[in-house]
Amino acid sequence: MALNLKDIQAKLLAQQANKDRIKSGGFGGDNAIYPFWNNPEGSTATLRFLPDGDESNDFFWLERLIIKLPFPGVKGDPMAKPVEVQVPCTDMWKSGTCPITAEIRPWWKGGKDLEDLARKYWRKKSFLFQGFVRQNPLAEDAANAPENPIRRFMINPSVFDRIKTVFMDQEVENSPVEYEKGLDFRLVKGTKGQYADYGQSAWARRESALTDEERAAIDKFGLFNLSQFLPKKPDEEHLKIIMEMFHDSVDGKPYDPD
Repeated sequence: MALNLKDIQAKLLAQQANKDRIKSGGFGGDNAIYPFWNNPEGSTATLRFLPDGDESNDFFWLERLIIKLPFPGVKGDPMAKPVEVQVPCTDMWKSGTCPITAEIRPWWKGGKDLEDLARKYWRKKSFLFQGFVRQNPLAEDAANAPENPIRRFMINPSVFDRIKTVFMDQEVENSPVEYEKGLDFRLVKGTKGQYADYGQSAWARRESALTDEERAAIDKFGLFNLSQFLPKKPDEEHLKIIMEMFHDSVDGKPYDPD
């Protein structure tokens, strides 16, 4: 039997321990996101990451934290199918504490039922990059291919772990996003059981310069300011709505568009 909020609060205590629908973050309809997860099994995509257009960013990526709120349906529509609403975890902005994360954190020590709920609602982490796809095993529809060859990449934590290895390699002397002496990243798609596995992905050992065509694309289109593709930081009113949605989701109520 599913626990409601009162059950959760009572259990934690015993152990002593929306008018606006919030969007998940605008990526727009420009087809710039490269869907590497659709690459064929056993294939390799060669990526060349680029710096963030925001020079105040010390890294060439941004972390993205999203919380998924499932609902069994929509209020007032008995025929509606289950829906999922994505809301931003405010820890993404390193300012203050995310109220949903703070409420969930004690659940991890509240027994199996609460642990399962914590896992269900815990924030999902990904990392936003940009760059060129130098070798593309994916047969993308040319009619829908973006005019701008600078793509954005939504990287999951397992791939990010492979990307981070460049900073532990003592033989790498230059930034991997340096225009003249940067490095390509080879994204290899394999499988482990029934899931995709990117554990064989690695950085190239040889430096290379951007091509004239790639430099021309940067001159023409400019670099993306990655922060523009994060969700809008919610204000107090939106945070109140987010918490109401969270509580309704946990209690199994339908999604309320109002």
